[in-house]
Amino acid sequence: MRCPSCSHREDRVVDSREVEQGGAVRRRRECLACGFRFTTFERVGASVVVLKRSGQREQFDRSKVAAGVRAACKNRPVGEEQIEAIVAAVEDLARRSGNVVSSQLLGVAVLDRLREIDDVAYLRFASVYKGFEDASDFAREVGLLTKTTAPKRRRRGPADGGREASAT
Repeated sequence: MRCPSCSHREDRVVDSREVEQGGAVRRRRECLACGFRFTTFERVGASVVVLKRSGQREQFDRSKVAAGVRAACKNRPVGEEQIEAIVAAVEDLARRSGNVVSSQLLGVAVLDRLREIDDVAYLRFASVYKGFEDASDFAREVGLLTKTTAPKRRRRGPADGGREASAT
């Protein structure tokens, strides 16, 4: 490992710990030449190929998944930990799926996780992933999204006894 400060090649590991639910190891290092401390991450380098809709194949790239999720979650109340959890779950799914995984499987996995945490982020991701062309595509997806959420409870007024009832 080359020191980012002085480019010296020798360092010592000060601390190691598992991160991303065991999917990576974070190491805190100290350069033996200048004393600069820096962090490295080690992940399993299993080769997973993504089969795209066009038939093209490319290496799975964790950073592409992360960029797409971050773009969908921009200016939304979604924390970096939640984003990282989605990316780690999709990466884990890709590894467990074998050497070749379809981009459709990965896209649906991202959508499923976004649906659970933020409707707007879900719609943003869906608009790109599903290739929305006009407002009717958004309206259709919002309709599907609202059908999958549980009905909200509403309060009844004094005319109907003041009892709570489910809006079904």
